[in-house]
Amino acid sequence: MAVDFSNAVKTDEGVQVNGVVMNQIVEQCEGCERIKEFDGAKYCGTYPQPAAKWRLGTCNFSTHTKTAPGKGKAKVNPLKASKRAAKGR
Repeated sequence: MAVDFSNAVKTDEGVQVNGVVMNQIVEQCEGCERIKEFDGAKYCGTYPQPAAKWRLGTCNFSTHTKTAPGKGKAKVNPLKASKRAAKGR
Protein backbone atom coordinates (compact mmCIF):
# COMPACT_ATOMS: atom_id res chain seq x y z
CA MET A 1 0.00 0.00 0.00
CA ALA A 2 1.60 3.24 -1.12
CA VAL A 3 1.53 6.32 1.09
CA ASP A 4 -0.12 9.45 -0.29
CA PHE A 5 2.04 12.45 0.61
CA SER A 6 -0.62 14.98 -0.46
CA ASN A 7 -1.84 15.27 3.15
CA ALA A 8 1.63 15.11 4.74
CA VAL A 9 2.55 17.58 7.49
CA LYS A 10 6.07 18.55 8.53
CA THR A 11 6.46 18.37 12.34
CA ASP A 12 9.36 18.50 14.81
CA GLU A 13 9.56 14.68 14.71
CA GLY A 14 9.67 14.59 10.91
CA VAL A 15 7.07 14.24 8.19
CA GLN A 16 3.77 12.92 9.46
CA VAL A 17 1.28 11.19 7.15
CA ASN A 18 -2.06 10.09 8.60
CA GLY A 19 -0.60 10.08 12.12
CA VAL A 20 2.49 8.03 11.18
CA VAL A 21 5.93 9.65 11.31
CA MET A 22 7.91 8.84 8.16
CA ASN A 23 11.72 8.54 8.37
CA GLN A 24 13.97 9.48 5.46
CA ILE A 25 15.39 6.73 3.27
CA VAL A 26 18.82 5.20 3.88
CA GLU A 27 21.65 4.81 1.37
CA GLN A 28 20.62 1.28 0.38
CA CYS A 29 17.20 2.59 -0.76
CA GLU A 30 18.71 4.69 -3.57
CA GLY A 31 17.39 3.48 -6.92
CA CYS A 32 14.14 2.03 -5.59
CA GLU A 33 10.95 2.89 -7.47
CA ARG A 34 8.98 3.35 -4.23
CA ILE A 35 10.85 6.52 -3.21
CA LYS A 36 8.67 9.60 -2.83
CA GLU A 37 9.99 13.13 -2.48
CA PHE A 38 8.44 15.61 -0.08
CA ASP A 39 9.78 19.05 0.82
CA GLY A 40 13.23 18.31 -0.65
CA ALA A 41 13.74 15.03 1.24
CA LYS A 42 13.20 11.44 0.10
CA TYR A 43 10.91 8.99 1.89
CA CYS A 44 9.81 5.41 1.30
CA GLY A 45 6.27 5.32 -0.06
CA THR A 46 5.64 1.90 1.46
CA TYR A 47 7.32 1.68 4.87
CA PRO A 48 7.75 4.45 7.49
CA GLN A 49 11.13 3.20 8.85
CA PRO A 50 13.31 2.12 5.91
CA ALA A 51 16.44 1.58 8.04
CA ALA A 52 14.64 -1.20 9.93
CA LYS A 53 13.97 -3.08 6.69
CA TRP A 54 17.67 -3.12 5.78
CA ARG A 55 18.91 -4.09 9.25
CA LEU A 56 18.81 -7.86 8.68
CA GLY A 57 19.66 -7.91 4.98
CA THR A 58 17.77 -6.87 1.90
CA CYS A 59 14.52 -4.93 2.16
CA ASN A 60 11.64 -7.07 0.92
CA PHE A 61 9.97 -3.99 -0.61
CA SER A 62 12.99 -2.94 -2.70
CA THR A 63 12.48 -2.87 -6.45
CA HIS A 64 16.13 -2.38 -7.37
CA THR A 65 17.69 -5.46 -5.75
CA LYS A 66 17.59 -8.99 -7.03
CA THR A 67 17.08 -11.96 -4.76
CA ALA A 68 19.93 -14.45 -4.85
CA PRO A 69 19.13 -17.91 -6.12
CA GLY A 70 18.90 -20.63 -3.50
CA LYS A 71 22.24 -21.65 -2.06
CA GLY A 72 23.01 -25.34 -2.00
CA LYS A 73 20.67 -28.17 -2.75
CA ALA A 74 17.02 -28.28 -1.89
CA LYS A 75 16.03 -30.14 1.25
CA VAL A 76 15.18 -33.77 0.56
CA ASN A 77 12.91 -35.89 2.68
CA PRO A 78 15.12 -38.83 3.86
CA LEU A 79 12.23 -41.30 3.78
CA LYS A 80 11.42 -40.50 0.16
CA ALA A 81 15.12 -40.60 -0.75
CA SER A 82 15.50 -44.10 0.70
CA LYS A 83 12.43 -45.33 -1.20
CA ARG A 84 13.79 -43.90 -4.47
CA ALA A 85 17.12 -45.57 -3.84
CA ALA A 86 15.37 -48.91 -3.20
CA LYS A 87 13.49 -48.63 -6.50
CA GLY A 88 16.73 -47.95 -8.35
CA ARG A 89 16.04 -44.40 -9.48
